[in-house]
Amino acid sequence: MSLATTQKARSNSGSAIHESKATRILGLDYGQKRIGLALSDELGVTATPLTMIMRTNRRDDIRRLREICQTHKVARIVVGHPLHITGEISLMAKETQQFAARLRKALGIAVELHDERLTTWEAQEMAKSSWKRKRAPVDDVAAAILLRDYLEHHQHAALRTEKD
Repeated sequence: MSLATTQKARSNSGSAIHESKATRILGLDYGQKRIGLALSDELGVTATPLTMIMRTNRRDDIRRLREICQTHKVARIVVGHPLHITGEISLMAKETQQFAARLRKALGIAVELHDERLTTWEAQEMAKSSWKRKRAPVDDVAAAILLRDYLEHHQHAALRTEKD
């Protein structure tokens, strides 16, 4: 069952989630200087680059993310988990885990980590072919790639579950 189907079913059963409430997923490419943001559509099918925010301090970063979540009716946040290519946890992966835990506590919505290996590389490769983005940061594109991968993974998992 997809996220959208689950939300609709919960809405119809009278639980706290309604179709007019939070339905989107926000993807974050968390970095030391910037956070790239991407947003899903209401059905959880597509991922689109949203924006990039410059990091200032934890409190302000979380405040800005809270505002974005409220504005775009975000139900879930997916944070890129920067594992080493071998799958080992890097120092940045540990920092990202801590940031995700802070977000979960501060915003009160679901926050998940998702493997982001090679998303920045893929975003940079895409930027090479776009004259507009050649020198611009690609954090929002990396976030969209991460979110796309997350959505595809969950769609495939839902299909496997329905077949079983």
